[in-house]
Amino acid sequence: MRIVTRPDFDGVVCAVLLYEAENITSPVKWTQPALVQTGRVDIRPDDILANLPFHPACSLWFDHHYTNCADRPFKGVCEIAPSAAGVIYRYYNKNFLRDYGELVHWTDLIDAADLTRDQVLFPENYPYVLLSMTINGSDPQGEKYWDHLIEMLRRNAVEQVMEDEQVKKRCRRTVDENNVYRHLLLTHTKVQRHVSITDLRSVENPPSGNRFLAYCLFAQTTVSVKIRYDSQNPNLVALSVGHSIFTPGCRVNVGLMLTEFGGGGHRGAGACRFEKQLAKIYIPRIIDILLANQPNEPG
Repeated sequence: MRIVTRPDFDGVVCAVLLYEAENITSPVKWTQPALVQTGRVDIRPDDILANLPFHPACSLWFDHHYTNCADRPFKGVCEIAPSAAGVIYRYYNKNFLRDYGELVHWTDLIDAADLTRDQVLFPENYPYVLLSMTINGSDPQGEKYWDHLIEMLRRNAVEQVMEDEQVKKRCRRTVDENNVYRHLLLTHTKVQRHVSITDLRSVENPPSGNRFLAYCLFAQTTVSVKIRYDSQNPNLVALSVGHSIFTPGCRVNVGLMLTEFGGGGHRGAGACRFEKQLAKIYIPRIIDILLANQPNEPG
């Protein structure tokens, strides 16, 4: 069997749990949701998909995204939940040789953005939060690190994981990049009423940065938009949208909205990628929807 998941903290923890619960015989296949949705990933009959859209060829599927519900029978679980790792943890009835309760708890908090201002502003004081920020899905050289992190988390407490040389190096780099990213947010963000819009298309190789930081820097806004070029394909624009985790008020179902633009996600956060020639059409439409702040779901 093989695990197929995405390179983020939730995906890594999904793999940790699945390695413990199933007889996994192949290395993890790391991929992105859009590649699964468009059929550009070879999904095998013995694959376990986690934290990704459904594919009919897989043997097991676990997900928690609003927009990914399957309209056909499948083996596994898809439910609206803080994290896919939590879905897996409950599916196997928490019957693991090690206690992963704390790891899953923090995965829930991080993936659901259920964090405090202090955790956002000073992630270096919170091991799980900082560790989650070292996983950058845009890093073409990242697979060895993600695989290494799975092995570390399977066998060690977080305190030991944070003392690993590879992890320490990534954490130092992440703290430095967060400082750069803070400056980029302040210089490349404009605020339109309750929407902050960060456009990094003019910045070469921008760091991923602390995805929650905009909610602290632009506290008057209820939703943020980040625009950049895809790190793997400069002909694609990568756009992400998120409800502020500190200032409520955005009524737009982000995941549902972004399905109209080739993406998806949760009610409060999502992303899409599209050809850059579509940017002049798609970006104003997305911003207009957010400015109108009307729910885009029944009821």
